[in-house]
Amino acid sequence: MTIPTILQMQAGAVILVDKPYTWTSFDVVHKLRKPIQAKIGHAGTLDPLATGLLICCTGPFTKKITEYQMLPKEYTGIIHLGASTPTYDLESEPENFKPYEHLTEEDLLAATKAFIGDILQMPPAHSAIRKDGQRAYELARAGKEVNLAARPVTIGEFQLTKIALPEVHFRVTCSTGTYIRSLAQDYGQALGCGGYLQALCRTQIGNFKVADAWSVDQWISYLKEQSL
Repeated sequence: MTIPTILQMQAGAVILVDKPYTWTSFDVVHKLRKPIQAKIGHAGTLDPLATGLLICCTGPFTKKITEYQMLPKEYTGIIHLGASTPTYDLESEPENFKPYEHLTEEDLLAATKAFIGDILQMPPAHSAIRKDGQRAYELARAGKEVNLAARPVTIGEFQLTKIALPEVHFRVTCSTGTYIRSLAQDYGQALGCGGYLQALCRTQIGNFKVADAWSVDQWISYLKEQSL
C-alpha cells in the first residue's frame, strides 16, 4: 500500500495501523490526530486486549468509514478452554472451572461446524452496544442485568490451527458485527467445559492486511519526518 504524505492525509486518505495491546481504538486515533493535523476516525473498533489491523480514515475520507466497516474480516487468536469469564476474555478473572482433558481433536473440530454459516450470536454483556441509552458494559459493570438481542452474523471459516489444551488456536473469517469473544464463549459452552478468548489479532479487513500496517510509533516517526 502506498504511504500517503501529510498533505494527502489532510486531503483524505486511508492509513493502516497495527493496534497495540491494551490500547483502545480511540487511543490510536487520539495519538495520530495532532501530528496529522486533520480529522481522523477508525473503521471498526478493536477491544483493548486485541491487536491487529485498524483502518483509519483522514480528512474527507472519514465519510468512507461506514463503507470500510461493512467489509468482511479475518482474525487469529487463542481460545482457552476449561473456564469462562464474565467479559468472555481476560478483562475479567476466569471462573467456573471445568475439566477439558477428555476432549479429543475430533471433538474440537466437530464443535466448530455449528458456528459456520449464517448464525444468531448473542453479543457480550460487556460490549459497547447501547441499551436504554447507556453502553451495555456500563450497566454490566454496575451490576445490572443486561439483556441484549441475538444478532445475525456470518462465519465464513472457523479453522483450528493448533491444539495445545487448554489452548486452542484458531483462524476465523466473518461478517461485520461478529463478536469473537462471543464465539469463544459459545464454543466453550458447546464443548461442555466453558471457554474464553485468551488472545486475538485482526489480520485482515476486506483486501487490507495487517502485514501492510504500521505500528503507532512508526506512524509518529514518519509524520515527524514529514513535518521537517
